[in-house]
Amino acid sequence: MKKFKKIIAREPSKSIINGITSSPDLGSVNYQLASQQHKDYINILKNLGLETYLIPKDEKFPDSVFVEDAALLTAKCAVITNPGAIARNGEKTEMAAHVAQFYKPNKMHYIQAPGTLDAGDVMMVNDTFYVGLTERTNQEGINQLTEIFKLYDYQVIAVPVKEGLHLKSSVSYLEYNNLLITSDLIDNPIFDNFNKIPVPDDEKYCANSIWVNDTIIVPKGYPKTLALIKKLNEYQIIMADTSEIAKLDGGLSCTSLRF
Repeated sequence: MKKFKKIIAREPSKSIINGITSSPDLGSVNYQLASQQHKDYINILKNLGLETYLIPKDEKFPDSVFVEDAALLTAKCAVITNPGAIARNGEKTEMAAHVAQFYKPNKMHYIQAPGTLDAGDVMMVNDTFYVGLTERTNQEGINQLTEIFKLYDYQVIAVPVKEGLHLKSSVSYLEYNNLLITSDLIDNPIFDNFNKIPVPDDEKYCANSIWVNDTIIVPKGYPKTLALIKKLNEYQIIMADTSEIAKLDGGLSCTSLRF
């Protein structure tokens, strides 16, 4: 099944070493290694047949490699978010200009203050969007997204998130009703209709894996979760090294907009 045709991504800036992190114990980001890992990631997506739109780096925003948070792209419309971290909020302006090349003006929508929304909190399951209520995404942001999506017959379901930076830090949809999910969300009845694949507690980072046209890209170094995905026998699987963006709470979904 081919669902995605294009990606938008952004080269990591040298200032990435100053990015936001909740895990300083993982050490400082190595810019040269982060840059190489990003190139490898883009090449994986190119080899999967996706047309790549690569945005030049922006030193003003250390976290701007995480393009997913500033925009939400769907088959029917685009939503420019209002990122919840003050240091990242300015990323939305330039992102809007790039996204506008792919959507008509009447299909471009914007989350307005006091609403905040990081698209890392948004998990798309067909025409339903699960949205995490987190420190970065507030109820007003979810309310605005709900009203926008009513125009397109999309449904929004809010999910309170108590652990992790974003909703997709803890859960990822792999299509075909398969859901990677961590222990902090696995008992949430919102997800009871899915085939839940429990991510081991010592591999929670691997919950942020991505489905791209029947290929699953998983972060390197999580053999237990990899084995669980292999058991499904439904996908090609590719591993990607994410050691540097992990130091900034970043995962595989964060570094591209797939549409």
